[in-house]
Amino acid sequence: MEFFLNHPASNKASIKSNNSALCYFESCRPTSLGLLLLLIVYTVILIMDFSGNLSLIIIIFKKQREAQNVTNILYAYLFLSDILVRVMYIPFTIIYTLMDHWIFGDIMCKRTSYVHSVSISVSIFSLVLTAVERYQLIVNPRGWKRSVAHAYWGITLIWLFSLLLSIPFFLSYHLTHEPFQNLSLPTDLYTQQVACVENWPSKMNWLLFTTSLFMLQYCVPLSFTLICYLKTVICLGRSNGKVDKKRKSESWVRENKRINAMLISTVITFGVCWLPLNIFKVIFDWYHEVLMSCHHDLVFVFCHLIAMVSTCIHPLFYGFLNKNFQKDLVLLIHHCWCFAPRERYQNTAISSMHTDESKGSLRLAHTSGSI
Repeated sequence: MEFFLNHPASNKASIKSNNSALCYFESCRPTSLGLLLLLIVYTVILIMDFSGNLSLIIIIFKKQREAQNVTNILYAYLFLSDILVRVMYIPFTIIYTLMDHWIFGDIMCKRTSYVHSVSISVSIFSLVLTAVERYQLIVNPRGWKRSVAHAYWGITLIWLFSLLLSIPFFLSYHLTHEPFQNLSLPTDLYTQQVACVENWPSKMNWLLFTTSLFMLQYCVPLSFTLICYLKTVICLGRSNGKVDKKRKSESWVRENKRINAMLISTVITFGVCWLPLNIFKVIFDWYHEVLMSCHHDLVFVFCHLIAMVSTCIHPLFYGFLNKNFQKDLVLLIHHCWCFAPRERYQNTAISSMHTDESKGSLRLAHTSGSI
């Protein structure tokens, strides 16, 4: 990955010795090949993520007209938050990282970081709510009954909490010339530029907020979600040999195991993909001296790319590995291009497996689809 950076020796030959600070600053800037590669990779991620999540959202809401269900609603808004962060955050992050200065003004400086934090919160809390819904369905079916109204209430509370939790980002971010003025460069080329940075009353306040956010947006919800799914898997394992014919069937247990495996994979992928960026942020917050080098941006871009890949995997796990979704996707493409009219076929969402206890064992046909 050395092509991301110009070699210092190539610059020193063309810069006078008394301009050594400028030489060092320029040597840390990415090469043309590095810029091109980053743009290609980010563009591919944006296209895959936007098209995949948008397709899922359209199909889910079209299916809602036929069968209202809880899990699909929760995942639809998870995909919506993924699209939000791609459109409102990634393009600005790419340009800011590559240019090393902010060009979009003060309002966009505040809004970009705020939207990013909101989107992360909505994503992880949507996964938590989905885990709770699955837990209630499998472990405690006689308890609280989920409904579409409950799903929308849960989504509303998630968005309100995420908006409030991220307010400090909107208040703390501002534009400043200070990072470039402190370079002491023998030119005014960089001293007139601005950076988008956080400004806190004290370092302790900043560390307290970022550490609390790391716990609230990553550690606690991820641990809680995995515990819910672990208990759900254990319950399904016990039910494998003890099938209640009035409420369950072997196909019911088998299908729930498949669905839970898919959802657990989504959660684990989210945790693994966001782990490098969270580690980077923790190190930067507490020991930022370790990252003060030419490779700072390289490490950030690498960690950021891994995190962004997680939202491309969401549609893969939840939709593209599902046969019914593949059929819906083909029909959607045909509809968009004015091809053959849509064919009807039997499909029921994963939450449709929750039926009245008075009904007999559920047919596998009613539990075969994730969407």
